[in-house]
Amino acid sequence: MSAVSLKQPTAMLPPSMLPLAVVPLAMSGAALAIVLVHVALYGVVREADEGTAAHLFQILMAAQVPVIAWFAIKWLPRMPRPALQVLAAQAGAALLAFAAVFFLT
Repeated sequence: MSAVSLKQPTAMLPPSMLPLAVVPLAMSGAALAIVLVHVALYGVVREADEGTAAHLFQILMAAQVPVIAWFAIKWLPRMPRPALQVLAAQAGAALLAFAAVFFLT
């Protein structure tokens, strides 16, 4: 093995295969799943107080921000086009989760 591969094992991977790219997508998917499961189990109800599902959704969506920012800072200067594609996918996944909340609750 070369010294470069020991220091940077992700140096040869495209940005879309890195954990920094996949984790926000998984978090948005989990947030969407929480909304869909909540609607499937309890229906569309107006609650006086936010429940656990709402708090989990908020935590998952807010926790993505630093991960996405770190990805953008690290990969936009190195590989702009693939990084923008990943950022667009992340934004689309987040918008899908927010749209589910908007239209289903």
